[in-house]
Amino acid sequence: MHIGITEIVIIALIILLLFGGKKIPELMKGLGKGVKSFKDGMKEIDSDEDEKNESKTEN
Repeated sequence: MHIGITEIVIIALIILLLFGGKKIPELMKGLGKGVKSFKDGMKEIDSDEDEKNESKTEN
């Protein structure tokens, strides 16, 4: 099942009607902060794993 341009436009219009034009930028800002926080957390986990692997190889 593929989502076409028409479906995306309809979904965008529904969201615009539900939240209004002023709320959407606030929602997108919050979403952006959430994604950034998630990426930072993933980087932290990767660096922790790298440190553990380095300490295991040194022993």
